Amino acid sequence: MLIHLIIEILLGALAGAVAGKIMGTADKGFLVNLILGIVGGAVGGYLGGLLGIGGGWLSGLVMAVIGACLVIFIFRKLKS
Repeated sequence: MLIHLIIEILLGALAGAVAGKIMGTADKGFLVNLILGIVGGAVGGYLGGLLGIGGGWLSGLVMAVIGACLVIFIFRKLKS
């Protein structure tokens, strides 16, 4: 259980870094990208479950990046 949580956090951090590059927010800092990536990973996992996508770490990472991009987009809209 604990190792699964650690892996999810690491995948979320990686997803946040990738989404930060895609969305142009890589300069906001590691902590912001980490938090947005973890939240985005949860959103992406939820969306992937609704769409029937998932089961592997690669598809989970892709969905986490998509979710993180979505969270960054919403974060920008709420911030402005």
